[in-house]
Amino acid sequence: MRVLMFGWEFPPHISGGLGTASYGLTKGMATLDDLEVIFVVPKAWGDEDQTMVRLIGANKVQVAFKQVYYKGFKRPLEKIEVSSKIVPYTDPEDFWKMVRSEVSGYNLFIQTNSRGMVDFSGRYDNYLMDEINKYAIVASVIAEENEFDIIHAHDWLAYPAGIAAMEVSGKPLVIHVHATDFDRSGGNVNPDVYRIEKSGMDAASKIITVSNLTRDIVINKYHIDPDKVETVYNAVEPVTISENLIIKKGFDEKVVTFLGRITLQKGPEYFIEAAYKVLQVMDNVRFVMAGSGDMMERMMRRAAALKITDRFHFTGFLKGADVFSMLDISDVYIMPSVSEPFGISPLEAMQSNVPVIISKQSGVAEILTHAVKTDFWDIDEMADAIYGILNYPALANMFIKNGKEEVIRLKWDNSARHVRDIYYRVIGNN
Repeated sequence: MRVLMFGWEFPPHISGGLGTASYGLTKGMATLDDLEVIFVVPKAWGDEDQTMVRLIGANKVQVAFKQVYYKGFKRPLEKIEVSSKIVPYTDPEDFWKMVRSEVSGYNLFIQTNSRGMVDFSGRYDNYLMDEINKYAIVASVIAEENEFDIIHAHDWLAYPAGIAAMEVSGKPLVIHVHATDFDRSGGNVNPDVYRIEKSGMDAASKIITVSNLTRDIVINKYHIDPDKVETVYNAVEPVTISENLIIKKGFDEKVVTFLGRITLQKGPEYFIEAAYKVLQVMDNVRFVMAGSGDMMERMMRRAAALKITDRFHFTGFLKGADVFSMLDISDVYIMPSVSEPFGISPLEAMQSNVPVIISKQSGVAEILTHAVKTDFWDIDEMADAIYGILNYPALANMFIKNGKEEVIRLKWDNSARHVRDIYYRVIGNN
Protein backbone atom coordinates (compact mmCIF):
# COMPACT_ATOMS: atom_id res chain seq x y z
CA MET A 1 0.00 0.00 0.00
CA ARG A 2 1.33 3.42 -0.95
CA VAL A 3 0.46 6.42 1.23
CA LEU A 4 0.57 10.03 0.04
CA MET A 5 1.21 11.87 3.30
CA PHE A 6 1.03 15.65 3.74
CA GLY A 7 2.79 17.30 6.67
CA TRP A 8 4.25 20.69 7.49
CA GLU A 9 7.59 19.82 9.10
CA PHE A 10 10.27 17.16 8.73
CA PRO A 11 13.49 16.80 10.74
CA PRO A 12 15.82 18.47 11.20
CA HIS A 13 13.52 21.43 10.49
CA ILE A 14 10.93 21.11 13.23
CA SER A 15 9.62 23.56 15.79
CA GLY A 16 7.49 21.36 18.04
CA GLY A 17 5.48 18.24 18.64
CA LEU A 18 3.80 18.13 15.21
CA GLY A 19 7.04 17.51 13.34
CA THR A 20 8.28 15.09 15.99
CA ALA A 21 5.09 13.02 15.89
CA SER A 22 4.83 13.01 12.08
CA TYR A 23 8.43 11.82 11.81
CA GLY A 24 8.05 9.18 14.51
CA LEU A 25 4.94 7.71 12.88
CA THR A 26 6.57 7.72 9.45
CA LYS A 27 9.64 5.99 10.86
CA GLY A 28 7.39 3.36 12.43
CA MET A 29 5.66 2.81 9.10
CA ALA A 30 9.03 2.23 7.45
CA THR A 31 9.32 -1.00 9.47
CA LEU A 32 6.16 -2.41 7.88
CA ASP A 33 6.82 -4.29 4.65
CA ASP A 34 3.41 -3.59 3.14
CA LEU A 35 3.56 0.21 3.49
CA GLU A 36 5.36 2.81 1.38
CA VAL A 37 5.15 6.49 2.28
CA ILE A 38 5.53 9.53 0.05
CA PHE A 39 5.92 12.40 2.53
CA VAL A 40 5.19 15.91 1.25
CA VAL A 41 6.18 19.16 2.97
CA PRO A 42 5.75 22.75 1.71
CA LYS A 43 9.49 23.39 1.68
CA ALA A 44 12.27 20.82 1.37
CA TRP A 45 15.62 22.19 2.50
CA GLY A 46 17.75 19.40 1.09
CA ASP A 47 19.28 18.05 4.30
CA GLU A 48 16.38 15.83 5.38
CA ASP A 49 16.91 12.12 6.11
CA GLN A 50 15.31 10.23 3.23
CA THR A 51 16.63 6.75 4.03
CA MET A 52 13.19 5.55 5.12
CA VAL A 53 10.82 7.71 3.11
CA ARG A 54 10.52 9.48 -0.22
CA LEU A 55 10.30 13.19 0.57
CA ILE A 56 8.76 15.72 -1.81
CA GLY A 57 9.05 19.45 -1.25
CA ALA A 58 6.15 21.39 -2.76
CA ASN A 59 8.70 24.11 -3.53
CA LYS A 60 10.46 21.65 -5.87
CA VAL A 61 7.39 20.73 -7.93
CA GLN A 62 6.94 22.46 -11.28
CA VAL A 63 3.38 23.74 -11.65
CA ALA A 64 3.61 26.21 -14.55
CA PHE A 65 1.59 25.21 -17.62
CA LYS A 66 0.19 22.09 -15.96
CA GLN A 67 -3.45 21.10 -15.82
CA VAL A 68 -5.22 19.61 -12.83
CA TYR A 69 -8.70 18.13 -12.96
CA TYR A 70 -10.59 19.01 -9.83
CA LYS A 71 -13.64 16.92 -9.05
CA GLY A 72 -16.80 18.83 -9.91
CA PHE A 73 -15.23 21.31 -12.32
CA LYS A 74 -16.53 21.80 -15.84
CA ARG A 75 -13.01 21.86 -17.22
CA PRO A 76 -9.41 21.63 -16.06
CA LEU A 77 -7.79 24.54 -14.27
CA GLU A 78 -4.53 25.77 -15.72
CA LYS A 79 -1.63 26.82 -13.52
CA ILE A 80 0.28 29.35 -15.60
CA GLU A 81 3.27 31.44 -14.74
CA VAL A 82 2.64 35.17 -14.52
CA SER A 83 5.05 38.00 -13.85
CA SER A 84 2.71 40.16 -11.80
CA LYS A 85 1.78 39.74 -8.13
CA ILE A 86 -1.58 38.09 -8.87
CA VAL A 87 -2.48 35.84 -5.96
CA PRO A 88 -6.30 35.95 -5.86
CA TYR A 89 -6.96 33.50 -3.03
CA THR A 90 -5.10 35.03 -0.08
CA ASP A 91 -8.30 34.92 1.95
CA PRO A 92 -9.23 31.35 3.01
CA GLU A 93 -12.95 31.96 2.50
CA ASP A 94 -12.40 33.12 -1.08
CA PHE A 95 -10.09 30.15 -1.67
CA TRP A 96 -12.69 27.63 -0.58
CA LYS A 97 -15.37 29.33 -2.67
CA MET A 98 -13.07 28.99 -5.66
CA VAL A 99 -12.19 25.31 -5.29
CA ARG A 100 -15.73 24.26 -4.46
CA SER A 101 -17.54 26.00 -7.29
CA GLU A 102 -17.74 25.36 -11.03
CA VAL A 103 -15.68 27.71 -13.14
CA SER A 104 -15.55 28.35 -16.83
CA GLY A 105 -14.06 30.98 -19.08
CA TYR A 106 -11.01 32.00 -17.07
CA ASN A 107 -7.74 30.69 -15.79
CA LEU A 108 -6.55 30.32 -12.21
CA PHE A 109 -3.41 32.39 -11.78
CA ILE A 110 -0.73 31.70 -9.20
CA GLN A 111 2.68 33.25 -9.03
CA THR A 112 5.64 31.00 -9.77
CA ASN A 113 9.37 31.61 -9.86
CA SER A 114 11.62 31.49 -12.92
CA ARG A 115 11.69 27.67 -12.80
CA GLY A 116 7.89 27.37 -12.85
CA MET A 117 7.76 26.44 -9.16
CA VAL A 118 5.95 27.99 -6.19
CA ASP A 119 8.09 29.47 -3.43
CA PHE A 120 7.39 28.59 0.20
CA SER A 121 8.96 30.16 3.28
CA GLY A 122 8.61 27.04 5.44
CA ARG A 123 7.88 29.30 8.41
CA TYR A 124 4.91 30.12 10.62
CA ASP A 125 4.47 33.79 9.84
CA ASN A 126 1.93 36.39 8.73
CA TYR A 127 1.65 34.71 5.33
CA LEU A 128 0.71 31.31 6.75
CA MET A 129 -2.77 31.24 5.22
CA ASP A 130 -1.33 32.06 1.82
CA GLU A 131 1.22 29.25 2.21
CA ILE A 132 -1.55 26.80 3.13
CA ASN A 133 -3.53 27.72 0.04
CA LYS A 134 -0.51 27.47 -2.27
CA TYR A 135 0.30 24.11 -0.71
CA ALA A 136 -3.14 22.84 -1.71
CA ILE A 137 -2.64 23.90 -5.33
CA VAL A 138 0.72 22.14 -5.57
CA ALA A 139 -0.77 19.10 -3.81
CA SER A 140 -3.17 18.67 -6.71
CA VAL A 141 -0.22 18.48 -9.12
CA ILE A 142 1.57 15.98 -6.90
CA ALA A 143 -1.57 13.84 -6.70
CA GLU A 144 -1.80 13.70 -10.49
CA GLU A 145 1.83 12.76 -10.96
CA ASN A 146 2.10 9.98 -8.36
CA GLU A 147 0.44 6.60 -7.80
CA PHE A 148 -0.95 5.95 -4.32
CA ASP A 149 -3.79 4.19 -2.51
CA ILE A 150 -4.68 6.55 0.33
CA ILE A 151 -4.02 10.13 1.50
CA HIS A 152 -2.96 11.07 5.03
CA ALA A 153 -2.90 14.75 6.11
CA HIS A 154 -1.30 15.86 9.39
CA ASP A 155 -3.06 18.68 11.25
CA TRP A 156 -5.03 21.65 9.90
CA LEU A 157 -2.14 23.16 7.96
CA ALA A 158 -2.20 20.17 5.60
CA TYR A 159 -5.96 19.51 5.40
CA PRO A 160 -6.52 21.70 2.30
CA ALA A 161 -3.66 19.88 0.56
CA GLY A 162 -5.22 16.55 1.49
CA ILE A 163 -8.62 17.64 0.18
CA ALA A 164 -7.12 18.87 -3.09
CA ALA A 165 -5.31 15.55 -3.59
CA MET A 166 -8.53 13.69 -2.82
CA GLU A 167 -10.54 15.70 -5.34
CA VAL A 168 -7.98 15.11 -8.07
CA SER A 169 -7.38 11.41 -7.43
CA GLY A 170 -10.62 10.14 -5.98
CA LYS A 171 -8.58 8.33 -3.31
CA PRO A 172 -9.83 8.29 0.31
CA LEU A 173 -8.52 10.86 2.79
CA VAL A 174 -7.48 10.21 6.40
CA ILE A 175 -6.70 13.24 8.56
CA HIS A 176 -4.59 13.22 11.72
CA VAL A 177 -5.63 15.69 14.44
CA HIS A 178 -2.58 16.54 16.55
CA ALA A 179 -4.35 19.57 18.04
CA THR A 180 -7.41 21.73 17.45
CA ASP A 181 -7.74 25.48 17.66
CA PHE A 182 -9.68 24.97 20.90
CA ASP A 183 -6.39 23.71 22.38
CA ARG A 184 -4.17 26.40 20.88
CA SER A 185 -6.43 29.36 21.59
CA GLY A 186 -7.83 28.49 24.99
CA GLY A 187 -11.34 28.52 23.53
CA ASN A 188 -11.01 31.82 21.63
CA VAL A 189 -11.16 30.06 18.27
CA ASN A 190 -10.01 31.67 15.03
CA PRO A 191 -12.97 31.28 12.63
CA ASP A 192 -10.71 30.81 9.59
CA VAL A 193 -8.76 28.02 11.27
CA TYR A 194 -11.97 26.41 12.54
CA ARG A 195 -13.37 26.47 9.01
CA ILE A 196 -10.31 24.69 7.62
CA GLU A 197 -10.37 22.14 10.44
CA LYS A 198 -14.07 21.47 9.98
CA SER A 199 -13.69 21.14 6.19
CA GLY A 200 -10.95 18.55 6.65
CA MET A 201 -12.99 16.57 9.15
CA ASP A 202 -16.05 16.58 6.91
CA ALA A 203 -14.07 15.50 3.85
CA ALA A 204 -12.11 12.70 5.55
CA SER A 205 -13.18 9.07 5.49
CA LYS A 206 -11.55 8.61 8.89
CA ILE A 207 -10.18 10.96 11.56
CA ILE A 208 -7.25 9.94 13.76
CA THR A 209 -6.84 11.78 17.07
CA VAL A 210 -3.82 11.57 19.37
CA SER A 211 -5.90 11.09 22.54
CA ASN A 212 -9.45 10.56 23.74
CA LEU A 213 -9.31 14.13 25.04
CA THR A 214 -8.87 15.34 21.46
CA ARG A 215 -11.41 12.81 20.17
CA ASP A 216 -14.07 14.29 22.47
CA ILE A 217 -13.28 17.80 21.21
CA VAL A 218 -13.59 16.68 17.57
CA ILE A 219 -16.93 14.99 18.25
CA ASN A 220 -18.48 17.70 20.42
CA LYS A 221 -17.00 20.94 19.06
CA TYR A 222 -16.93 20.01 15.35
CA HIS A 223 -20.08 17.85 15.39
CA ILE A 224 -18.46 14.76 13.89
CA ASP A 225 -19.95 11.24 13.98
CA PRO A 226 -18.13 9.33 16.79
CA ASP A 227 -17.79 6.25 14.55
CA LYS A 228 -15.60 8.31 12.23
CA VAL A 229 -13.05 9.25 14.92
CA GLU A 230 -10.41 6.87 16.33
CA THR A 231 -7.61 7.46 18.82
CA VAL A 232 -4.03 6.41 18.05
CA TYR A 233 -1.64 7.39 20.82
CA ASN A 234 1.74 8.89 20.07
CA ALA A 235 4.98 7.29 21.19
CA VAL A 236 8.59 8.36 21.66
CA GLU A 237 11.84 7.83 19.80
CA PRO A 238 14.50 5.91 21.77
CA VAL A 239 17.20 8.20 23.14
CA THR A 240 20.42 7.96 21.14
CA ILE A 241 22.57 10.46 23.02
CA SER A 242 26.26 9.52 23.14
CA GLU A 243 27.45 7.97 26.38
CA ASN A 244 30.52 10.19 26.09
CA LEU A 245 28.31 13.24 26.60
CA ILE A 246 28.82 14.19 30.23
CA ILE A 247 26.80 17.15 31.45
CA LYS A 248 27.86 18.93 34.63
CA LYS A 249 25.54 21.32 36.42
CA GLY A 250 28.30 23.47 37.79
CA PHE A 251 26.27 23.99 40.96
CA ASP A 252 24.93 21.80 43.76
CA GLU A 253 21.24 22.60 43.45
CA LYS A 254 18.09 20.94 42.19
CA VAL A 255 16.66 21.87 38.77
CA VAL A 256 12.97 21.91 37.82
CA THR A 257 12.32 22.26 34.09
CA PHE A 258 9.44 23.46 31.92
CA LEU A 259 10.15 22.55 28.29
CA GLY A 260 7.79 23.75 25.55
CA ARG A 261 6.25 26.71 23.78
CA ILE A 262 5.64 29.62 26.11
CA THR A 263 2.02 30.10 25.07
CA LEU A 264 -1.41 30.10 26.71
CA GLN A 265 -1.96 26.43 25.86
CA LYS A 266 1.12 25.27 27.79
CA GLY A 267 0.26 26.98 31.08
CA PRO A 268 3.61 28.73 31.74
CA GLU A 269 2.08 31.11 34.27
CA TYR A 270 1.11 28.20 36.53
CA PHE A 271 4.69 26.96 36.47
CA ILE A 272 5.95 30.35 37.64
CA GLU A 273 3.37 30.57 40.44
CA ALA A 274 4.22 27.05 41.63
CA ALA A 275 7.93 27.93 41.51
CA TYR A 276 7.30 30.94 43.73
CA LYS A 277 5.56 28.74 46.30
CA VAL A 278 8.38 26.18 46.33
CA LEU A 279 11.00 28.90 46.75
CA GLN A 280 9.22 30.08 49.90
CA VAL A 281 10.16 26.82 51.64
CA MET A 282 13.45 25.76 50.01
CA ASP A 283 16.31 27.71 48.47
CA ASN A 284 18.55 25.04 46.89
CA VAL A 285 16.49 24.82 43.71
CA ARG A 286 16.48 26.55 40.35
CA PHE A 287 13.62 26.71 37.83
CA VAL A 288 14.17 26.68 34.08
CA MET A 289 11.68 27.71 31.40
CA ALA A 290 13.10 26.26 28.17
CA GLY A 291 11.26 27.44 25.09
CA SER A 292 9.96 30.48 23.28
CA GLY A 293 6.57 31.95 22.46
CA ASP A 294 4.29 34.93 22.57
CA MET A 295 4.05 34.92 26.40
CA MET A 296 7.80 34.89 27.05
CA GLU A 297 8.19 38.58 27.88
CA ARG A 298 5.10 38.49 30.07
CA MET A 299 6.54 35.51 31.99
CA MET A 300 9.83 37.32 32.46
CA ARG A 301 7.97 40.28 33.91
CA ARG A 302 5.99 38.04 36.26
CA ALA A 303 9.14 36.32 37.52
CA ALA A 304 10.68 39.74 38.12
CA ALA A 305 7.56 40.95 39.96
CA LEU A 306 7.76 37.91 42.26
CA LYS A 307 11.49 38.64 42.81
CA ILE A 308 12.58 35.11 41.87
CA THR A 309 14.73 35.91 38.82
CA ASP A 310 17.89 34.91 40.72
CA ARG A 311 16.40 31.41 40.80
CA PHE A 312 14.55 31.42 37.50
CA HIS A 313 16.15 30.99 34.06
CA PHE A 314 14.90 31.41 30.48
CA THR A 315 16.92 29.48 27.90
CA GLY A 316 14.99 30.22 24.71
CA PHE A 317 14.00 27.51 22.20
CA LEU A 318 15.89 24.22 22.48
CA LYS A 319 16.00 21.34 20.01
CA GLY A 320 17.88 18.13 19.30
CA ALA A 321 20.73 17.27 21.66
CA ASP A 322 20.18 20.49 23.63
CA VAL A 323 16.82 19.14 24.83
CA PHE A 324 18.43 16.04 26.29
CA SER A 325 21.30 18.05 27.73
CA MET A 326 18.72 20.12 29.60
CA LEU A 327 16.87 17.02 30.77
CA ASP A 328 20.15 15.47 31.88
CA ILE A 329 20.63 18.15 34.54
CA SER A 330 16.96 18.23 35.55
CA ASP A 331 15.56 16.69 38.74
CA VAL A 332 11.89 17.27 37.85
CA TYR A 333 10.11 17.89 34.56
CA ILE A 334 6.74 19.64 34.60
CA MET A 335 4.08 20.12 31.91
CA PRO A 336 1.20 22.23 33.33
CA SER A 337 -0.70 22.47 30.02
CA VAL A 338 -4.19 23.98 30.00
CA SER A 339 -5.19 21.79 27.06
CA GLU A 340 -2.63 19.34 25.67
CA PRO A 341 -3.84 16.94 22.95
CA PHE A 342 -1.02 14.55 23.81
CA GLY A 343 2.43 15.76 24.93
CA ILE A 344 5.54 13.89 23.81
CA SER A 345 8.07 15.80 25.95
CA PRO A 346 7.11 14.05 29.24
CA LEU A 347 7.96 10.74 27.54
CA GLU A 348 11.36 12.14 26.56
CA ALA A 349 11.90 13.23 30.17
CA MET A 350 10.98 9.78 31.50
CA GLN A 351 13.42 8.23 29.01
CA SER A 352 16.07 10.54 30.45
CA ASN A 353 15.41 9.33 34.02
CA VAL A 354 13.55 12.46 35.11
CA PRO A 355 10.37 12.26 37.24
CA VAL A 356 7.48 14.07 35.56
CA ILE A 357 4.51 16.13 36.71
CA ILE A 358 1.79 16.57 34.10
CA SER A 359 -1.61 18.20 34.00
CA LYS A 360 -4.73 16.05 34.06
CA GLN A 361 -5.81 18.09 31.02
CA SER A 362 -3.29 16.32 28.76
CA GLY A 363 -3.76 13.36 26.46
CA VAL A 364 -0.59 11.66 27.68
CA ALA A 365 -2.16 11.47 31.15
CA GLU A 366 -4.52 8.84 29.68
CA ILE A 367 -1.71 6.34 29.19
CA LEU A 368 0.88 7.15 31.89
CA THR A 369 0.75 5.52 35.30
CA HIS A 370 4.07 6.56 36.84
CA ALA A 371 3.68 10.32 36.61
CA VAL A 372 2.26 12.83 39.05
CA LYS A 373 -0.99 14.29 37.65
CA THR A 374 -2.45 17.58 38.83
CA ASP A 375 -5.02 20.03 37.51
CA PHE A 376 -3.23 22.77 35.57
CA TRP A 377 -4.73 25.46 37.77
CA ASP A 378 -3.87 23.82 41.12
CA ILE A 379 -0.56 25.50 41.85
CA ASP A 380 -0.64 24.32 45.49
CA GLU A 381 -0.80 20.65 44.48
CA MET A 382 1.82 21.32 41.81
CA ALA A 383 4.17 22.93 44.34
CA ASP A 384 3.62 20.06 46.80
CA ALA A 385 4.51 17.52 44.09
CA ILE A 386 7.70 19.40 43.18
CA TYR A 387 8.71 19.65 46.84
CA GLY A 388 8.01 15.97 47.48
CA ILE A 389 10.07 14.69 44.54
CA LEU A 390 12.99 17.01 45.35
CA ASN A 391 13.11 16.14 49.03
CA TYR A 392 12.29 12.44 49.15
CA PRO A 393 14.83 10.45 47.11
CA ALA A 394 12.91 7.18 47.45
CA LEU A 395 9.87 8.81 45.81
CA ALA A 396 11.96 10.25 42.98
CA ASN A 397 13.71 6.90 42.39
CA MET A 398 10.37 5.09 42.23
CA PHE A 399 9.14 7.43 39.48
CA ILE A 400 12.47 7.20 37.63
CA LYS A 401 12.63 3.38 37.65
CA ASN A 402 8.98 2.63 36.88
CA GLY A 403 8.63 5.54 34.48
CA LYS A 404 11.59 4.38 32.39
CA GLU A 405 10.13 0.87 32.15
CA GLU A 406 6.71 2.25 31.22
CA VAL A 407 7.90 4.56 28.45
CA ILE A 408 10.06 1.88 26.81
CA ARG A 409 6.84 0.07 25.87
CA LEU A 410 5.48 3.11 23.99
CA LYS A 411 6.84 2.45 20.51
CA TRP A 412 6.08 4.16 17.20
CA ASP A 413 5.97 0.72 15.56
CA ASN A 414 2.78 -0.02 17.51
CA SER A 415 1.21 3.30 16.52
CA ALA A 416 2.13 2.63 12.88
CA ARG A 417 0.44 -0.78 12.93
CA HIS A 418 -2.72 0.80 14.33
CA VAL A 419 -2.72 3.43 11.56
CA ARG A 420 -2.11 0.73 8.95
CA ASP A 421 -5.18 -1.15 10.20
CA ILE A 422 -7.21 2.04 9.80
CA TYR A 423 -5.96 2.41 6.21
CA TYR A 424 -7.07 -1.10 5.28
CA ARG A 425 -10.50 -0.55 6.81
CA VAL A 426 -10.92 2.77 4.96
CA ILE A 427 -9.87 1.28 1.61
CA GLY A 428 -12.13 -1.69 2.18
CA ASN A 429 -15.11 0.59 2.79
CA ASN A 430 -14.49 2.77 -0.27
